[in-house]
Amino acid sequence: MNTEKVTARRLTVGEVSELGLQDGIFVSAEMDGLPLDCYAPAFLTEPGKNFEGGSFVARTIFGREIHVLPDNVEECGIWVADKAGEEIEVLQSAGVLLNLALFVPDGNKDSLDSLYSAARDAFGAGIVQRWSEETVAVPDVKVDLYEEPARGRKNTNSQNRDRRALDIYPTRVRFLEPSDGWKFVVEPHKQVVDDTPTI
Repeated sequence: MNTEKVTARRLTVGEVSELGLQDGIFVSAEMDGLPLDCYAPAFLTEPGKNFEGGSFVARTIFGREIHVLPDNVEECGIWVADKAGEEIEVLQSAGVLLNLALFVPDGNKDSLDSLYSAARDAFGAGIVQRWSEETVAVPDVKVDLYEEPARGRKNTNSQNRDRRALDIYPTRVRFLEPSDGWKFVVEPHKQVVDDTPTI
């Protein structure tokens, strides 16, 4: 677990109520009931001035929401960086979690194991892990992907289409996003045939 020492001080309810959404704070790094004796960088989910009893709600940079009563001595409280404070341990946020969907032509167990081994060799055995694995047979077909205005008029020709990608596998389309104001149109792939007469 990578942590760094940060000098910070604990805030009171009054001080937290003066914070905005952009103010960086530190809250307990506890995850899924697993107590961690350190803190995580976070931000309030709504301005502190909206506090009306109950608890403040903060969202850590790891996406977890935590409810905190700053003045409760049994809780870790809310901290803010301050050179005049004390040292606390803060989780580093250098890592990135990638959820990968891989298409392996003629994929079998040996090819998947080879792919997994190559990834572990490249990034380290302790880094690359299989969290869940779903093997699905995917038809080896291709489609043409177009973009067109999301609110196009009916009965118009297709000249306003923008060819976004060619020869793309249908499974990849799920992981692409259209441009703002545009939508995807997926059609069966049509081989481009040049029938220009030759001499």
